[in-house]
Amino acid sequence: TTDGQIVYSIAEETERGASVGNIAKDLGIDAATLSARKFRVITGSSKQYFNINASTGALSVNEPIDREQLCELKSVCVLNYELVLENPLELYRMEFKVLDINDNSPSFPLSEYHLNMPEFLSPGARFTLPNAQDLDEGANSVQNYTLSPDRHFALDLKGFQSGSKLLELVLQQPLDREQTALQQLVLTAVDGGDPPKSGTAQISVRVVDTNDNPPAFDRSTYTVSLLENSLPGTLVVKLNASDPDEGSNGDVIYSFGSYTPQKVRQLFSVDPHSGEVRVNGTLDYEEASSYEIYVQATDQGPVSLAGHCKVLVNIVDANDNVPEVELTSLYSPVPEDARSGTVVALMSVTDQDSGLNKQVSLRIPPGLPFTLNSFKNSYTLVTQGKLDHEKAAAYNITVTATDSGSPPLSSQKVIHVEISDINDNPPRFEEPVYSVYIPENNPLGAFLCTIKATDPDVAKNAYVSYSLVDGEIEGLPVASYVSIKSDSGNMYAVRSFDYETLREFQVIVQAQDAGIPPLSSTVTVYIYVVDENDHAPQILYPTSTNTSAALEMIPRSAYAGYLVTKIIAIDGDSGQNAWLFFYLVQTSDPGLFRIELHTGEIRTTRRLGEDSTPTFNLTVEVRDNGEPSMSSSVSITIAVVDRVSKIIPDRRRHFKSPSNYSEVTLYLIIALSAISFVFLFTIIGLTIIKCYRYSLYGSSCCAGCCTVRERSPAELYKQANNNIDARLPQGLKVQPHFIEVRGNGSLTKTYCYKACLTAGSGSDTFMFYNTCGPTGTTGPSAVVTERHLTGQSGQSAQNLIILRSDSITPNEPKHPNPDWRYSASLRAGMQRAEGNCDNPTVIFAYPVLCIWRRQESCVEDQQGLISSGQQSPVLQQVR
Repeated sequence: TTDGQIVYSIAEETERGASVGNIAKDLGIDAATLSARKFRVITGSSKQYFNINASTGALSVNEPIDREQLCELKSVCVLNYELVLENPLELYRMEFKVLDINDNSPSFPLSEYHLNMPEFLSPGARFTLPNAQDLDEGANSVQNYTLSPDRHFALDLKGFQSGSKLLELVLQQPLDREQTALQQLVLTAVDGGDPPKSGTAQISVRVVDTNDNPPAFDRSTYTVSLLENSLPGTLVVKLNASDPDEGSNGDVIYSFGSYTPQKVRQLFSVDPHSGEVRVNGTLDYEEASSYEIYVQATDQGPVSLAGHCKVLVNIVDANDNVPEVELTSLYSPVPEDARSGTVVALMSVTDQDSGLNKQVSLRIPPGLPFTLNSFKNSYTLVTQGKLDHEKAAAYNITVTATDSGSPPLSSQKVIHVEISDINDNPPRFEEPVYSVYIPENNPLGAFLCTIKATDPDVAKNAYVSYSLVDGEIEGLPVASYVSIKSDSGNMYAVRSFDYETLREFQVIVQAQDAGIPPLSSTVTVYIYVVDENDHAPQILYPTSTNTSAALEMIPRSAYAGYLVTKIIAIDGDSGQNAWLFFYLVQTSDPGLFRIELHTGEIRTTRRLGEDSTPTFNLTVEVRDNGEPSMSSSVSITIAVVDRVSKIIPDRRRHFKSPSNYSEVTLYLIIALSAISFVFLFTIIGLTIIKCYRYSLYGSSCCAGCCTVRERSPAELYKQANNNIDARLPQGLKVQPHFIEVRGNGSLTKTYCYKACLTAGSGSDTFMFYNTCGPTGTTGPSAVVTERHLTGQSGQSAQNLIILRSDSITPNEPKHPNPDWRYSASLRAGMQRAEGNCDNPTVIFAYPVLCIWRRQESCVEDQQGLISSGQQSPVLQQVR
């Protein structure tokens, strides 16, 4: 073995079971370990030619090997095997060289061969003989050839012996058919085996009679005239040739001679037995005015002899050629703005005929923006009229050429003329206006729409790019809201839209082509933000905190249906998302209270008993109509009192421990002292300033405290609320001596206030504005009323202006619960006088306004009394 490889040599056809060797001994392996090491033999052959004994390691033949079948074309026949052993893993390669034995005899492809030899052959003539085949290799293959003895023939082995395998039969003496017409020879092939094997083939040599007379034509040249429009099959001439020999040597066959061109062979045909020459194709005088046909007559002898003649065919001209239009030059494409008379194409006309048949005229179809100009046989195609690429990007112009023959012949030539585009059309949008609806809270980069514009031009003149026209939306550039892809026109949202902040906006999109100079057009895109239910209802009244509930009062004598309170809520959404529904979700007494589904009014269902509990706890939930719905809730504590003016306090909420009372009192004394000092200092400073200002006008300080100084409109306007101009009806002329006092803009009911006026303010007017005008009010009007401000300023109606306002405009949102609740002491009177607040009023009066409004929680007044839900002054002084 060499590098884990062992080589065995074995003769082919070795019998099954024959020993080849011992693999364990040859590889130095313990034969007893072969099975334990799980040996296996790997081979690429489909058959297992060898077998290994697992006990002894003996290698034997499992199946006889046929070398010629296994390695048919190989000079060296080798079988490769691999022996794999495990534990440890070892790989050995085994190579088996299959040795050839002489088990095949030489054989010829045919058992008999026939040779025809004319009797006039001279000695030395050679004839090639076939070779024998032997499947064995080397010395066992064919090594020699022998020929049976004959005085006329001999075998030449020089070529075979030199390695070319050429085997030739050589004529030794002239043949005589009259003496021997057929000779039989035996060719034997012998291989080099021991013993040698051989194969034979029979060779029959037939002596053929000599053909010594060729056929002869009656004329050497035939001349014929033929019209060029002769149909195929027309007889041209019939030839005649004779042969004095007998038998097959005298049979004559006619055919084209070797000098006849291939083109003539295609135009004419020769009958091999009759000698008739006929038209076989289309003749053309313009191509050839005459043809020369060479015909040969061949006898049928073993060695045929031939005679020859020539046929001259003259072609007579006919009008059989159509005119031909040749496009010399084509100037395409032609710009669509080319001037009339611009040369588009140069053409020439030819006709292979002669005389009148050669005279040609050209024409093009009418209605085209082109015309033809001629000079002899040359023509020019020029423009005539205006070209428009958008109407016709190209023209297929059919040019018809007609000769003057009888009958006339014509031909057509189609000239394709392209019209090049110029940038004379701006892009056009598919829609005059685009409207896009997008739900609010959209993700960034949300697809909005596709803006599509087309340009009837082509190439870069038709390439449309899209962009946003610079502009602002609520002070921000358009690009901060939307973006557009320049190539596709796809528009995307750059930000998330909020319906409550921005309901609609518009952008202008510009489409511009890539022409020089570029053309563009614009289109307006309206983007509407669609509301979604993203706002929970907001409860305006009553309100509660995490630590305390809203407090409401109800007299013990309340009857069934008594209005306890009304839930006022708004929703930032719109449409059905803002429809609010009220539910009583929790109550300490389930049967005592009910709530209106749509108005939010909480009423009693029965009269209170004398033994009813002093407080009731309610939880009201407000839901909107969105999908899914959102809700808010408020906790309400309802206190039952004997009299409205005296409220039983909730000691659980206002209980103060004795341990903290002294400390709180100290803090209050310090705070009141500091506030009193600051207030006194402020009063003194204001008095000094006011006296100084009145001294500038020449008035005394005392007079200034008792009278109202006339001030210029400009000074008054600077202290007025700037928003009041938008609230006053158009056409109403009032002096700008006013301030504005109003409630939440989303509430539309009347708010009833008590006002006290003093002369200590720098401003001398105030306005009370109400938005609860009745439906159907057609316009604003100014009236004078005798209504007085009770016990406050003492001013009469001459100092009051009441303006009636129209109803809420349709653009203002209407919320479902727009009522304020009033204090318990005013509830009975306000219910009876509810209609007095239906007409909105704007009151112009004097400077300081004290507004008495309802308090939600208990407060301690200046006398140290505890009150709940009573009137408490709130001073609003406007500068």
